Amino acid sequence: MENFIVSARKYRPATFKSVVGQASITTTLKNAIQRKQLAQAYLFCGPRGVGKTTCARIFAKTINCQNLSPELEACNECESCKSFNTNRSYNIHELDAASNNSVEDIRKLIEQVRIPPQIGKYSVYIIDEVHMLSQSAFNAFLKTLEEPPAHAIFIMATTEKHKILPTILSRCQIFDFNRIRVEDTVNYLEYIAKKEGVEYEVEALNIIAQKADGAMRDALSIFDQVVSFSENHITYQKVIENLNVLDYQYYFRLTDNFLKGDYADSLQIFDELLSKGFDAQQFITGLSMHLRNVLVCHDPKTIPLLEVGAAIAQKYKEMAATCPPGFLIEALQVTNQFDVAFRQSPNQRLHVELMLIKLCGLNQKKKSDDSQVEDSDPVEYSQPISSTVKPTSTPKAIPTTPKTPIRTTSIKGALNGAPNNAEIKNNDEPKVEEIQTENQGIASVEIKKISHEQILQAWTSFAEQIQKDKPAHFSLMQVYKPILKENNKITIQFEGQIQIELFSEIKKDLLTYIKKSFGILNIEIAEEIVEKIEDNGKPRLYTPDDKFRFMAERNPALIRLKQQLNLDLD
Repeated sequence: MENFIVSARKYRPATFKSVVGQASITTTLKNAIQRKQLAQAYLFCGPRGVGKTTCARIFAKTINCQNLSPELEACNECESCKSFNTNRSYNIHELDAASNNSVEDIRKLIEQVRIPPQIGKYSVYIIDEVHMLSQSAFNAFLKTLEEPPAHAIFIMATTEKHKILPTILSRCQIFDFNRIRVEDTVNYLEYIAKKEGVEYEVEALNIIAQKADGAMRDALSIFDQVVSFSENHITYQKVIENLNVLDYQYYFRLTDNFLKGDYADSLQIFDELLSKGFDAQQFITGLSMHLRNVLVCHDPKTIPLLEVGAAIAQKYKEMAATCPPGFLIEALQVTNQFDVAFRQSPNQRLHVELMLIKLCGLNQKKKSDDSQVEDSDPVEYSQPISSTVKPTSTPKAIPTTPKTPIRTTSIKGALNGAPNNAEIKNNDEPKVEEIQTENQGIASVEIKKISHEQILQAWTSFAEQIQKDKPAHFSLMQVYKPILKENNKITIQFEGQIQIELFSEIKKDLLTYIKKSFGILNIEIAEEIVEKIEDNGKPRLYTPDDKFRFMAERNPALIRLKQQLNLDLD
């Protein structure tokens, strides 16, 4: 039986050209080789499985190649390339810093650096997972890293650059590797599938690329797993079944339910997903991504941000045509809030169900708001014909019954078009208040006056009602009394801002109570700050500031004491 080699090793890139998704880095390295401007130390950092160690090996092989091609690729024919390909090269040394992270290991490396290469021009030292070195090992490595022999080049790879000492970073050329795009991963998987004779669906490879999350090594491992499961015929259904990935169709069904307000079916879908073993938080994350994909399909400029296959992309475009952008933005805000609070929820299933119910109500609430806006649009009254109006140009009799006015919220428009002596009456309504508009010359309405005794009586009655629930406000109303001024304006004189802030908590309710008590709308309440004096001639002192100022006026030494001791009046 022939030994099986996993795709991650079998199809590992051997040239700069075959490296996927890191064109800027490979171009920089090739230009450095062409111009013979090689640094003594390089740091390759980035996520896992994106080609850091692969690029380090290709770079080490290329700089020692004796017959470079015009494209600056290794020839694979010289002795240096052959020894590298058969893993017997003495010019390239790989060190795993995860298991060789002590000072003694670095000292051995420093002793080895002194030995010149036997074949080729450079000795290349590739240190993988360099962030695992101890601080003492980093310090021991500093001098050699800054001033190595002319034949020595260090290439360090790490997934956690923030753990490396700044003194190490300053001695290296740093290359940040990017996550590999879904499109690039799918293209490479298609290439491998054709080489291996595997039948596939593009949608299936797209799911593998998304599951890999930008790591080519993970994508190739998943590819091997799915090939074994599907017997050399990779389909979308087999991939989502093997990888336990939620089908797009569930999200499309849920979106339809959100638009219709069908929370019952949404809860049933969620229950079905839980019975199949899907994680609830994974469901929220997938739903957020689905709503985001629908949103980006609203604008042709953002459609390239959609990282799905062609068939599913078409479904997203069709769904976008039925979903208003405002609804999608609100839905994304809801899913994000519930995702953040998911882990703190004591009942996580109920937490997700509440999210689904809220999403089903978003569009219904918007429809209700729109209908209210339409109902509130002003409608013109039909001109009433009064029996008191005399005909001017015709002797024909004029009907004495006025036309029924159309209901409207715009009384102002009706008053502007009506004569001064015309009245609008509705026998079905109890009473319609007259509205006075001085600037438009409408007949003035006499202001109903109230007495000071009536205000005091209403003031006392309201204070008795809040005595039990708001004792502090009751005490405030016992100390301070209202003063009635012109045009039904009530003034309360307080001694400081603290009393005004306390009174503002009940001002609205008090004003409403007074208006209802007298059936008058034109009543105002205003507050004033007036310094009051007690019967003994001394001012009232409420706050610590008031007390300190009063004492300091009689004993200025208190001010110096406060400053020297840095005292706080609170």
